[in-house]
Amino acid sequence: MRLSRDAEPAPVRAVHLGLGGFHRAHQAVCTAADPEWGIAAYTFRSTALPAELTAQGGMYSLLVRGADDPVRTVGSISRAHAGAEAEQWLADLTAPEVAVVTLTVTEAAYRVPPPGRDSAISRLVAGLRARFRASAAPITLVPCDNVPDNGAVLRSVLREAAAGGDAAFTAWLEAGVSVVSTVVDRITPATTPADVRAVHELSGVRDAVPVVTEPYAEWLLAGDFPGGRPRWERAGARLVDSVDDYQRRKLWLLNGAHSLLAYAGLGRGRGTVREAMDDPVLAGLAESWWDTAARHLPLPAAELDEYRAALRRRFAAPGVEHRLRQIAVDGSQKIPARVLPVLHRERGAGRLPEAAVVVLAAWIAHLRGGDVRDPRSADLVPAARSGARAVLAALDADLVSDDELIAAIDTEVPSNAGDEP
Repeated sequence: MRLSRDAEPAPVRAVHLGLGGFHRAHQAVCTAADPEWGIAAYTFRSTALPAELTAQGGMYSLLVRGADDPVRTVGSISRAHAGAEAEQWLADLTAPEVAVVTLTVTEAAYRVPPPGRDSAISRLVAGLRARFRASAAPITLVPCDNVPDNGAVLRSVLREAAAGGDAAFTAWLEAGVSVVSTVVDRITPATTPADVRAVHELSGVRDAVPVVTEPYAEWLLAGDFPGGRPRWERAGARLVDSVDDYQRRKLWLLNGAHSLLAYAGLGRGRGTVREAMDDPVLAGLAESWWDTAARHLPLPAAELDEYRAALRRRFAAPGVEHRLRQIAVDGSQKIPARVLPVLHRERGAGRLPEAAVVVLAAWIAHLRGGDVRDPRSADLVPAARSGARAVLAALDADLVSDDELIAAIDTEVPSNAGDEP
């Protein structure tokens, strides 16, 4: 039996940009806890995913590896659209009943594009401009990503994108558009054909586009919702005064360890996070990194210990195949947020943290390899061949004169760098 919807979808009151596995394992699951809110979800370039979801009435299966009842059906996506459906996007952003826009985009997307180039920011500005002209109803933007201070960053990029234009629109952006800061966390690997078969075996339903994830999920939000919002807290989301310390905890401990395991793990022939954590050398480096980063987090020690224990369980969990090559993408956008803030604090204290040296050396070795996916690969790949100083010059000018750090990184880069398996 093919998965399908047997009732009318909820009215669209939220819009999402960046339809993919993570959104469907995270924000869409939380929104499903409030049946009064439906989502119109948009991809960037893919046409296959929205077409498959449309054929299933927006329904999809969530396979939670390790859960007692592993498969559930999620129906909060009322409509799924390809990125090329620009007129529908503008119509949805214009609708006064739409009160929330969530986004799952990459770190690299937070920049103003050249005129005429399609991007998340250009689409968002076009939609907001249409809303301003149509009704100027208040709306809230909810970035859901690993960018530090994501709400403030998105606000700044919007200001830059709107600068020099209609003064009334610029004023409305400040007064009528709320931007919320968030912390989001749920490991969501790419779905495989084996996952599709597992969903059918467990549920008896044929779903062309299921999502696989882990039991753990976290969503922290700080900000205002002048037009209302779904009751996400029913699914465990937490509204807090500030996400700053939680954001650093997640970026440094989880994402920083992910980058360490990805680059160092690929260099040791590992393919997934679980395989990397089974390697005593890599597991020891992760623990060393956690010790280092935790020194700079102003959170209770017991809370940090609990978070680290949860990370060990999550990283080693069977059935969630989080591939290191997936994590290794866009290192130039990730390392400045995940690793360098801790490294700066450590160097300020006169310490040279081993794990930070290892991750930077392993990243340089990765850049010398043949499978680099990074928006700055054109300048970073040649820089990597010259060594740590050239890479740091492109990444963080404040570290270029740190001879001790540079020597340590260059010494750590394996002699066969460029021959990564």
